[in-house]
Amino acid sequence: MQSFQIGKNEAGQRLDKYLKKLLPQASGSFIYKMLRKKNITLNGKKADGSQKIVQGDLVKLFLAEETFTKFASPLLHVSEDNFPARLLLDQKYPVIPLDIVYEDADILVINKPSGMLSQKAKPKDVSANEYIIGYLLKQHTITEQDLATFRPSICNRLDRNTSGLLIAGKSLAGLQHMARQLNDRSVQKFYRCLVKGKVSAFQMVEGWLKKENHSNQVQIFASKVPESKQIKTQYQPLAWFSVLSKNTKKAVLQQVNLEQSRVNECYTLLEVHLITGRSHQIRAHLASLGHPIVGDSKYGDPKVNRWFSKNFQIQSQMLHAYRIKLADGRELTAPLSSEFQKVLCI
Repeated sequence: MQSFQIGKNEAGQRLDKYLKKLLPQASGSFIYKMLRKKNITLNGKKADGSQKIVQGDLVKLFLAEETFTKFASPLLHVSEDNFPARLLLDQKYPVIPLDIVYEDADILVINKPSGMLSQKAKPKDVSANEYIIGYLLKQHTITEQDLATFRPSICNRLDRNTSGLLIAGKSLAGLQHMARQLNDRSVQKFYRCLVKGKVSAFQMVEGWLKKENHSNQVQIFASKVPESKQIKTQYQPLAWFSVLSKNTKKAVLQQVNLEQSRVNECYTLLEVHLITGRSHQIRAHLASLGHPIVGDSKYGDPKVNRWFSKNFQIQSQMLHAYRIKLADGRELTAPLSSEFQKVLCI
């Protein structure tokens, strides 16, 4: 007999959904048959699978050990004594240093470096999601067995080459609460980026974005076209920079007054308030306005990118998820990356 007590991260779902996570190799018909025969019980009573489970409920499985082993999640068999299973789990969820901006019982917020995936793009990828789970396992915030029925995961997404604030739900409550805030846009998201050209004043810009799935690129339109979605973005210039004399041995950017800079050699540091959150919205929207982000290989200016790569060794876009304001008024900030600071000489 196997016994499982429902924790806070399993509570609130149907019993049959929980059992399908617990026994992923079993068919639905097998699970319902075991429920009908009372080989699976809820709090000692017969159940049909439709019941909503709550924290503290007791689920018992009266299955032969070989049957349970055959159908159960492999995560239930991970232990220090089971070296092969332990090794596979450690490889799947490696532990690396994370720049943690904020953590409580329900959420974890990290400053994601450029180059790290937010989520897997391919089965063999290791993303921020896996690194966060590795961290939580090491901290004993979750156990290997917890992962059989609940998996912490990120709540927002950043492009691979965008750095900054990435939110993860540590608990089911954290995931659900953040999902609601992100969906109803009560979380305010602010980015910083360095763009080509002179942006002289605050702008509130709207448009329509259409994604081309075959190329993983988007197009921006002034009016609605088929399969497009409306976008809204605010841009606020923070500082202007010009390239110091080309005769210097080392090119650097120098902060200048707007009136002192020439358009063809001016770069603007922007704060971007992302009102809608569409794929590639900031990058494509700015490029469509004639102000591509420095280092953006997909929507940027190749000549500008080559110059910054040669002089500053920049290999990723100068776009950073800098600040978020949660619905309860809390604000979280992630410092600019060292690469970003090096370009701006700060």
